Amino acid sequence: MTTTRTEAPRTTDPTGTTDPTGTTDPAGTTADRGRRRLSARVRILLWLLFVMTVALTSVAATTRSFLLRDVDHRSNGLLAQETGEFAAFEERGLDPETGRPFTEPDRLLRVFLERQYADPDEELIGLVARPGGDPAQIIQPRDLPVALPLHRDAGARRRIFDSPDPSGVLHRPEGEIRWAKVPVARHGGHSEVAFVVAYHPERELARVDQVFRVLLAISGVALLLTTGIGWAVAGRILQPVRLVRTAAAQLTEQDLTRRIPVRGHDDIAALAKTFNAMLDRLERAFAVQRQFVDDAGHELRTPITIVRGHLELMGDDPAEREETVRLVTDELDRMSRIVEDLLLLAKAERPDFVSPEPVQLAELTADVFVKARTLGDRDWQLTDTADREAELDPQRITQAMVQLAQNAVQHTTPGQTIRIGSRAEGSRVELYVADSGPGVRPQDRELIFERFRRGTSRRGARGSGAGLGLSIVKAIAEGHGGRVRLHDTEGGGATFVLTLEEARG
Repeated sequence: MTTTRTEAPRTTDPTGTTDPTGTTDPAGTTADRGRRRLSARVRILLWLLFVMTVALTSVAATTRSFLLRDVDHRSNGLLAQETGEFAAFEERGLDPETGRPFTEPDRLLRVFLERQYADPDEELIGLVARPGGDPAQIIQPRDLPVALPLHRDAGARRRIFDSPDPSGVLHRPEGEIRWAKVPVARHGGHSEVAFVVAYHPERELARVDQVFRVLLAISGVALLLTTGIGWAVAGRILQPVRLVRTAAAQLTEQDLTRRIPVRGHDDIAALAKTFNAMLDRLERAFAVQRQFVDDAGHELRTPITIVRGHLELMGDDPAEREETVRLVTDELDRMSRIVEDLLLLAKAERPDFVSPEPVQLAELTADVFVKARTLGDRDWQLTDTADREAELDPQRITQAMVQLAQNAVQHTTPGQTIRIGSRAEGSRVELYVADSGPGVRPQDRELIFERFRRGTSRRGARGSGAGLGLSIVKAIAEGHGGRVRLHDTEGGGATFVLTLEEARG
C-alpha cells in the first residue's frame, strides 16, 4: 500500500525568494507593492500637498484663534467699562430730582439705565432680591438680536445673582453669556441689589466661524491649484530623470553613444552631467575591452598556429623533438609577454595606473642608465641629469625608459652609441633616450606608437616583439599628463623624449 504526501504550495515573495512555509507577510508585501506603484512624481506631489495642507490649516486655525482672542478682549473690555461706569456713578452720582446722593437702590439703577446706550449685543440689568423668589429686574426697553436675552431667562438671572464671583461665563443651549456684576451697597433696610452687565457673543463668534470657513474654502482652492501646478512642475523637474532612465534602458554594449542633454546649472543638470560622465567612462571601458579582445585574438592567433603546427608535425627523432620543444617554448614565452603587455595597456585606462610621488630626477636617471646597460653591448652614455625633484611614478617612468632603451638596442648594432639623460625647465621635465641607428621615416613617426604596428625602417627579422612597447611608453606618458615625442638624433638615429608637462618640482 502506498501513501501520497501532499506538499503545501510554496509562495514567492516580491524579492524573488521562496518561502518554504508557504506563507508571506501580507503587511510587508502590501507595503512593498504600494511603494512600487507610487512614482517619484506622485510622491513629490503627495509630500507637497501634505506640507501645503498642514501650512494652510495652521494659518486658518491661527487666524481663528486670533479672532477669538479679539472677541474675548472686546467682551472683557465692554464688561469692565460698564461696571466701572456704574461704580463711579454709584459713588459720585446725584439724584436729578433732589440734587443729592441716591438713597434708594432702585432709583439709582433706573436713572443709570436711562442714561446708558448699550451695544447691540449688550444687556444692562438691575436685579433686586425678593424674599422667597427670583430677583426682580430693572431693564432697558429694547430688542436684542439674540435667541434668549437674559431678561427673559429667569434661571440664568438667578444663577448670576447668586454667584459669589464678580464675573464669569454662563453656558446655555441658547448661547453663552459673558457677564459681570456690581453689588449695590445696602441702604437702610432695603433689599440686596446688583447691577449686571451681560454680553452675548453669538454674532461675533458666528463671524469668526464664517471667516474660518472662508479660509478653509480658500485653502481648498489653493490645494487644487497646487495639485495642478505641482504635477506639472514635478513632471518638468523629473524629465531629465526620465531621460536618464530611458537612456539607461536603451544602452547596449554595441551602442554607448547616447547622452542626456544638459540644460541649466541646477542639481538635475549636475545629475545629467554625472550620468554623461559615467557613460563616457563606460564607453571607454567597453572600447578598451573590445580592443583588448581584438588585439589578443589578432596577435595570439599566429603563435598558436605555429605551436599547433610544430606539435602536429613532431616525429620520433629526439633531435627533432628537442627543436620542436624549443620553438614551442619560445612561442609560448612570446604569447605570455603579449598578454602581459595587453593587460598593462588595459590597466592604463584606470585612474590608479600611475601613483606619483616626489622623486629625485638625477637618482632616477642614474638607476635607469644602470638597468639599460644590461640590455646589449652598446656604447651607453649618461649625458644629462636634472638635479631637482619632480612628482611622478618612478616605477612607470623606469618601465617606459627601459622600453625605449630596449627599442634603441633593437635598432642599433654592437658598439653604437645610446645616450640616456634628463633635463628640466620650469614646470616641464624631460627624460630621453637617443640612439645612433638608422632613424625613423617621417611616415612612420605616428604609426609606431599604435598597437601591433612597426615602422618600415626596422632592420632584421621579426624578433620577439609584438609592436606594443611604444604603445606602453605612450600610455605611461599620458598617464602622467604628458606625451612622448620623437625627433632625429644629430648625426643620425632617433631620439625619444618623455615630456611631462604637469610635473612639479
